[in-house]
Amino acid sequence: MVSVLEHKFFLSEIIGRRVYLKALRIGRLSDMVIVETGKLPEVSHFIVSRPFGYPPLLLPWDKLTLISNTEIVFDLSDPTEYVRPPAEGSILLRSHILDKKILDMDDHEVEVIYDISLDFQDGKLYVSEVDFSRRHLLRRLGLKKVADWISAQEKGGTLSWMYVQRLPEHIDTFKGHVKLNVLKENISDIHPVDMANILEELDSEQRLAVFKELEPEHASDTLEEVEPRVQRELIHAIEKRHAARLINAMSPAQAAIILAALPTAEADELLQMIDQDNSARVQKIIDHHDENILLYSTRKFMKMSGSMQVKTVMTDFREFARNMDVIMYVYVTDEEDVLKGVVDIRELVAAESEQSIGEIMSENVISLSPEDTLSDAVDMFERYGFRAIPVTDEKNILLAVVSFRDIRGIKPRLD
Repeated sequence: MVSVLEHKFFLSEIIGRRVYLKALRIGRLSDMVIVETGKLPEVSHFIVSRPFGYPPLLLPWDKLTLISNTEIVFDLSDPTEYVRPPAEGSILLRSHILDKKILDMDDHEVEVIYDISLDFQDGKLYVSEVDFSRRHLLRRLGLKKVADWISAQEKGGTLSWMYVQRLPEHIDTFKGHVKLNVLKENISDIHPVDMANILEELDSEQRLAVFKELEPEHASDTLEEVEPRVQRELIHAIEKRHAARLINAMSPAQAAIILAALPTAEADELLQMIDQDNSARVQKIIDHHDENILLYSTRKFMKMSGSMQVKTVMTDFREFARNMDVIMYVYVTDEEDVLKGVVDIRELVAAESEQSIGEIMSENVISLSPEDTLSDAVDMFERYGFRAIPVTDEKNILLAVVSFRDIRGIKPRLD
């Protein structure tokens, strides 16, 4: 079992550390070998340089007993069987990654990798981030105090390894640079919230190039998540008909939030290009001429019979949730759409697989009426802390659902 004194390491700080075989000092760490087995590559071997002309050692992770920023200890007695070079095609962090440039999809230079962050999790050491901030360049030059001062002044400067392309197979002859892993073939797997974070990290040209690769639904969901400054920049940069398609796919409330942040002329042009009924609802929200809660509601939510088994819902959840605006609750209705109860997705996860959702549903459902206003909904969200609230008529028929996400950026009109 590996003992660690820290759970986060920087390559620049651990390279050169003393290496021991049990109590015998044998040399210093010169590099690390990684294998790309999942989202984050893990350290598989350590390359140890030795004094007096002795050949370097390749020591495996499973012989490690202690790792820290001051020393590294292996449970070995005889080093001779580990005198061998890394296998052909091995990825060496120091030799192959450090000081490489990060390139975007079009081979434009982004930054230079000055350091690499490693995290210890579940008994393994993973490469978590590449660091291109000035502070780590200074740290490598021995100016630790200056680097620490800069760290306190500036934020950012790192990029998750998940956004770095898989490295070439013949890494030992690799003379190129590291590229961002935002590629057309796997970009659809990145959640809109994560994609928004990626876009916000990139510069304008890179951001636009990546955004244009997204499928329309993915692009629409991502556009809702990025900060307003980036929303305006992307809407302004892409072709207007494409922007209109993305906005048309949003809920009226989300569309209103984005359009309200645009210059009036640009917002008006896009409103004329989206679905006429949708445009009218969006315009009313922007102007606050009509604050009826149905303007802010969606009919894209999950409703099911109470006899549906938990295991069926969980097994097919991805299919049930596809294209839905509200996925945190399942609403239980009868054949006439009368609302009988609600199940939080967290309750589904905790329930027994053989139970029906009717058995675990909450029957006391708080709901809005079709005559309620945005102000009424805001009050109800503040009072109960729900993530979504259903809208029902006088017969308790489920008409729509209002998501807190869709109204959180909109303030009710003060009369």
